[in-house]
Amino acid sequence: MRAVEPFREKSAAGGSYQAASEDGSRPGIFYANAYDLSARPKWAMEALSLHEGNPGHHFQISIQREQQDLPRFRRFGSYTSYVEGWGLYAESQPVGRALGLYTDPYQYFGQLEAELWRAIRLVVDTGLHAKGWTREQVLAYMDENSSAAEARRVSEAERYMAIPGQALAYKIGQLKISELRARAEKELGQKFDVRKFHTAVLGEGALPLDVLEAKVDRWIASQR
Repeated sequence: MRAVEPFREKSAAGGSYQAASEDGSRPGIFYANAYDLSARPKWAMEALSLHEGNPGHHFQISIQREQQDLPRFRRFGSYTSYVEGWGLYAESQPVGRALGLYTDPYQYFGQLEAELWRAIRLVVDTGLHAKGWTREQVLAYMDENSSAAEARRVSEAERYMAIPGQALAYKIGQLKISELRARAEKELGQKFDVRKFHTAVLGEGALPLDVLEAKVDRWIASQR
């Protein structure tokens, strides 16, 4: 775990993950942004750690890169909706509570605040790239609807300006993975094993969501 470097901390997100090198000479790194610490509330840490560390990106990407039988473009490739969808799924209440987290109301509030922020950024992404919103309109909307401090609002607003549709990809991926889990639980009943479901989702690396859905449907059929 490392602090975000000074040269990029003003524009970086609250946390991010950099995967390990293929030969293991450089470890995976969970970067936490320490710029303007008053803007980095402690109640965000459990959700952020689940998203960036285990069982989020570190767990997910490490598994992907261990699959020696996959071609390199699949071992090292990425689809935002899948990768970040898993990150959001990993920080969700069902996963976090199963791991013994979110028992502190303070951290549970942080998870709810994270969900609220994901809704806000869908609005501002659409505002910026479809409705002609200005940077100032985005910052004002964030201020009116969240508890985010100014430093975070600025860095996040500029991120969405630079990467159209990224916020949408995150949420679409989370909703699809959650939908597939609900489908598996319903169809398999007592035969549903969440560990096997997660293996089915993660076992072949990042996939387009339609390919992932077809794969999980085949897995459900095999479990019957």
